[in-house]
Amino acid sequence: MHVISLDHLVLTVRSVAATCDFYSSVLGMEVVTFAEGRKALRFGAQKINLHERGQEFEPKAGQPTAGSADLCLIAGIPLDEVIAHLIRLGVPIIEGPVARTGAVGSIRSVYFRDPDANLIEVSVYDRSTTIPPLTG
Repeated sequence: MHVISLDHLVLTVRSVAATCDFYSSVLGMEVVTFAEGRKALRFGAQKINLHERGQEFEPKAGQPTAGSADLCLIAGIPLDEVIAHLIRLGVPIIEGPVARTGAVGSIRSVYFRDPDANLIEVSVYDRSTTIPPLTG
């Protein structure tokens, strides 16, 4: 087997509506409805499916828990614009900007929390990093 990309992941949340509002307004993700009313957050070629705590869809994680995720997302704008956007929306930055190591090179990151206290890291790759294309 050779895995080449992440298609989706699932977040267990206290409120699907609050999560959709946060991720669409703060992170610019598109809220999509699928499979008889389920909600997801789409960005690029990936999505985050949402399960409301206590009403998860089967099959599900062994211990679905709101607030247990730690996600790193890559921004398509400079990090100073990310920071200005977060400040404008009143989203508290809990760390950053800081240097980190991403999947394919050096990144600069800021950290904040979503409505369930999941840790969200938004990063930008250093200019010298070449992001490889998806291949099979």
